[in-house]
Parts: sequence; structure tokens; C-alpha cells
Amino acid sequence: MGNNIRDRFKNFRRRGSQPEQLQQIQTDLLAESTLDPSYITLIVGSCAIATFGLLSNSTAVIIGAMIIAPLMLPIRGLAFGALEGNVILFRKGVIAVVVGTFIAVVMAYTLGLLVAIPSYGSEVLARSEPTLLDLGIAVVAGGISGYAKIQPKISGSVAGTAIAVALMPPICVIGLGLAQGNWSLSIGATLLYLTNLLGITLSCMLTFLVAGYTSLSRARRPLLWTLALTAVLLIPLGVSFARLVRQGELEMSLRRALLNRTVTFQRLRLINSNTNWLANPPEVRLIVRAQEPVTPRQVQLLENFIEREMGQPFTLIFEVGQVEEVRSNSQ
Repeated sequence: MGNNIRDRFKNFRRRGSQPEQLQQIQTDLLAESTLDPSYITLIVGSCAIATFGLLSNSTAVIIGAMIIAPLMLPIRGLAFGALEGNVILFRKGVIAVVVGTFIAVVMAYTLGLLVAIPSYGSEVLARSEPTLLDLGIAVVAGGISGYAKIQPKISGSVAGTAIAVALMPPICVIGLGLAQGNWSLSIGATLLYLTNLLGITLSCMLTFLVAGYTSLSRARRPLLWTLALTAVLLIPLGVSFARLVRQGELEMSLRRALLNRTVTFQRLRLINSNTNWLANPPEVRLIVRAQEPVTPRQVQLLENFIEREMGQPFTLIFEVGQVEEVRSNSQ
């Protein structure tokens, strides 16, 4: 079985090293990386759908924008152009990515000003704090995208990888953050976009190299540059990941403290809870059911208790659903 796998791998690399295969993929990638009206149309459509989905906090609409994924194509082109030293392909890919990104940011900024929503929902906030997990997703999805390019029979997987790595939504969040003057939101979304961009580029390069479409000696320098740029992102992504783990631990501790150590929650049924860590202090929204109303005094006492237990203040927001017992009149 081991020999069979090695033979398949050798055949896989041998096909990539054939001149006609190399010429064909260069031609295809050049066409995909060209800045033409079709590409601009896809950028505008994808950006509009993603921005409206973010403003309405609709996951389904945002996924629709991800499927279009116009930016994925020139990224593969610039990755291959960098590996092969093909200046024309690399330049076309970079120009298409930069122009597409600029158009999307301007569109999202304009739509954000026109709609003028006072606060954004969870879909926007979720794209403002990338972690190492996002880099891992980008690397794996980019590798599948590159493999789908050299294996046409699995080209249907491109839509799935586009949804996984999601290039357009973070660009739109950059524009929406600028529309509100929220620099932390825009910077976080920019970090996520760069993470996805470099992750896709790096894994596409490695896929083309393993497939035999270029030699290691030729690919060494562009690969090292891409690895170096990606390594720079590891610092903020690592900090965000550590903060994510810490926040998860705090949420669990807070939930246990409320449920097990307060009198108020002996009379309540907790349905769900979520924490907005971007607020200062963090806001904990608690969805509960109760037969009696929760008073502001009770909330204040709970906030004081949580601050003592957690070592930091939290704002508690209760969404109370009243429970009413109804019985028949029969004895």
C-alpha cells in the first residue's frame, strides 16, 4: 500500500512538471487575475451583499457573498506568479487584489454612512478579533483552493473553501468601522483580512510546489518572504488567541458563580448567555425565565458580587421571559 501511495504521488508531481500542463495553468491563472469588467462586477456584487448582510446581522446573506469569492482567483495567480518569477502574472494578481480591496472598502464605507446604524451586530464584531485559529483555517482552505485549480474534477470544492476563509466580509467590516470612526474595529478586521490573504497565498504556493509546477530552488525566496510576513502576524494572533482562551475561562467561572452561589438564580432558569467583550466593561446578556420580575436592585447586587468574584466589573443585562402557571378549574 505504501508503494502505491508513493507511485501516485510521483505521478502527481510528474504531471505538474510537464510543459503543457505548466503552460495551461499559467494561461488559466492569467485570465483569472485580469482586472476586467466581469471581475469588478463580482467585487461590487459580493461587497454589496456582504455589507447588507453584516448590517442586518444575517449569517445566510453573508454566506451568499462568500460563495461569489472574486478575490480568491487573483490570489492564486499572484502566488503562482511569485513562485515562477512570472512578473506579468504576479503584477496582474496584485493589481486585481489591491483594486478589488479598495473598491470594497469604499463601498462598505459609503453604505455604512448611508444606513447609519448606531451599533453593529455580532456578525460584524465577530470579524474584529482574529486568532491563530483563523490562520489555520486560511492555510487549509487556501491549500484546497490551490489543489482544486490543478485538479479540475474537484473544482466544486472552491465554493466551500471560499465560505471557510471568507475574504469579503472582513474587508466590508473595515469600511463599516471607518464609517463609525471605530478604529479598533477596522484594525481588527484588517488583521483578519491580512491573515486570510497570507494564509491562502502561502498554502497555494506550497500546493503548487508539491504538485511539481515549480522547483524548490526557484520557489525558495518567495516562500521565505511569505513565511516571514505570516510570522509577523503570529504575535497579534497569538495574543488574541490567549485572550480568547482567557475569556472562555472567565465566562465559565461567571456562569458557575451565578448559578451556584447566588440566591437570585435559585428562582430563575437560565436559558442562554453571551458576552460582548468589546464593551467596557464587558456586557453579559442573560436570557432567563422567571415567575417574578428581576429588579434593578437585584441586578446591581449581582454585578457587585461578580466584580468581587472575577476581579473585574461586568455589566449584566437580563432578558426575562415571564413564566405563568395555568391549571384547569376541575378538582
